[in-house]
Amino acid sequence: MVRTPSPVQTAAVVDVVLVVLFVLFGRTSHGEQLSPGGFFTTFWPFLIGLAAGWGVARAWRRPMSIGHTGITVWVVTVVVGLLLRWVTGQGVQLAFVIVASIVLGAFLVGWRVLLAALDRRSTRPSSRSDRRR
Repeated sequence: MVRTPSPVQTAAVVDVVLVVLFVLFGRTSHGEQLSPGGFFTTFWPFLIGLAAGWGVARAWRRPMSIGHTGITVWVVTVVVGLLLRWVTGQGVQLAFVIVASIVLGAFLVGWRVLLAALDRRSTRPSSRSDRRR
């Protein structure tokens, strides 16, 4: 029997995949190696930040929420990720801070906004069904 993933599982996987994409896009855009070690060096601070964001937001309660979960997860992911990079001697130049904030915001909040818009669209009553001839 195949089980459908819960909204919590789905949201967690989507968030992790988007952080992976953020790291991959960033590394390739700078011509950096996509070696496992290089990838993991960039990835782990943001993965820990993501986990912290889920904890702070208690994201398992409302995983698809834009305002409560999405924004909290985004901000905590960026702050913790950048702090861990700074503490471990990785780069935290202003340009990286700005790009990381924008991209992770678009990713971690954006998919929730898109999902909410699609949900509103699918539950909106059709105006044609109310028309009489």
